[in-house]
Amino acid sequence: WPYCRKRCSYCNFNTYVVPAVDEAAVRTCLVREAQSLLRLSQVHSVSSVFFGGGTPSLASPGTVAAVLEAVAAAAHLPAGAEVTLEANPSSTSTSHLAGFRAAGVNRLSIGVQSLDDAELRMLGREHTAAEARKAVEAARGLFPGRTSIDLLFGLPGQSRDAWAQRLEAALGLCDDHISLYQLTLERGTALAAQVRGGALPAPPQDLLADMYQTAHTVLAAAGFRHYEVSNFARKGALSTHNLSYWRADQYIGVGPGAHGRFVPRGEGSCSREARVQTLEPVAWMREVQSQGHGTRSRVVLSPLEQLEELLTLGLRTDEGITHERWGHFSPQLSLQAVFGAPGEARALQQQGWLVLDSGGLRCTWAGLAVLDSLLPDLLWQLQR
Repeated sequence: WPYCRKRCSYCNFNTYVVPAVDEAAVRTCLVREAQSLLRLSQVHSVSSVFFGGGTPSLASPGTVAAVLEAVAAAAHLPAGAEVTLEANPSSTSTSHLAGFRAAGVNRLSIGVQSLDDAELRMLGREHTAAEARKAVEAARGLFPGRTSIDLLFGLPGQSRDAWAQRLEAALGLCDDHISLYQLTLERGTALAAQVRGGALPAPPQDLLADMYQTAHTVLAAAGFRHYEVSNFARKGALSTHNLSYWRADQYIGVGPGAHGRFVPRGEGSCSREARVQTLEPVAWMREVQSQGHGTRSRVVLSPLEQLEELLTLGLRTDEGITHERWGHFSPQLSLQAVFGAPGEARALQQQGWLVLDSGGLRCTWAGLAVLDSLLPDLLWQLQR
């Protein structure tokens, strides 16, 4: 769902602020594209559905219900399958959320971003901290144990003490899942221009590292498992859907700008493809209406490219890459054969960043914190 009421100052996602949305037309196209791509993939069962955006909580529950009905008709959607909806605190009245629950949503991800009004204004959010609290409480009443919140850290001018206070406030509010994202100053965004122009200070790298360490320590003490670089869960409330990306499962992307990774068996292919749907909503709708889907680019992934994705994504998790999962993509060369030999990976193991054992290949906590700096060496070793 690519539409928002307002563009946040840090956002460079494929989002659109328009005077009016023809929701009936968008719904028809989402349903048609979901049907077409599921038929093309010939998958028999769908383990999770995720409504992302934009701001999908601006859609009506009827649109969500129509898409879920189409998925269930084209493939098996088990009764307990995880169905997540991303929501903004400003579009989450209790009655609206109850409508989503009736439509089949059973997990909510709320973009809180901060619990400080000054920070929210700087981020260009259209809600206050009080509205965020109210939204999370309403969501937890309807989706107990299945309400996640997003928070940003590393904001211009934010101190480590201020971040620690935000974390404590979040712990008093949250359910069993938290996603923490370091703010990235993306080119072309209003916030990046303010920092570049000197109106706001850029946070130093060592402070960002301290903030990440603080979050890890505080959340671990509160019983959260740091199961992925940016994600924390307790009581087993891990996101099934996001784990499927990190484990390099197949997934289908539906809607403007959506990405997918699947084998189009309906065309007789047995090769995995990376697919991206047309970005601009009006052009996407035209393509769906004329050909059933709006796939703008499709690239067959080579065996090496698939292993590169598996490595890059799998090492983001605390479980890492199991021998079994690696073997699915690399039947000839084992993890041990590639990363157990003398070279970069062995050096990283000796330095305490990586572990390779009977469970597979994974980062230590210290390695997880600097994963981006480890990957080039590992990819280089894999390519050799």
